[in-house]
Amino acid sequence: MKKIIKTDKAPAPIGPYNQAVLTGNMLYISGQIALNPETNELETEELQKETKRVMENLKAILNEAEMDFENVIKTSIFISDMNNFAKINEVYGSYFNAETAPARETVEVANLPKFVNVEISAIAVKS
Repeated sequence: MKKIIKTDKAPAPIGPYNQAVLTGNMLYISGQIALNPETNELETEELQKETKRVMENLKAILNEAEMDFENVIKTSIFISDMNNFAKINEVYGSYFNAETAPARETVEVANLPKFVNVEISAIAVKS
């Protein structure tokens, strides 16, 4: 059975999907972009701040499911320019313990929703 996870501390979906779906002990979090859930405005003026907003949106969804970044087992990072990888990775890495960080891939794509620079999705497991 699946349970839809929703929180007003992360942006509402901008299409026909949910913020996250919990099935059993597995949480599948939809890709998050730098939408501020309070203002519904994009925070893309500076790449590190944009990445931090994405990670904070992921954190809010994890917390709603009574999890945190230690529960994350896999992430997918989509970026509009691979030259931005180091800046994004620096912020992303600050949310994880290096020894227990999740598996991931980082992919450069032609465009992202609302033409943002980074989108991150995650899979987490509740032990």
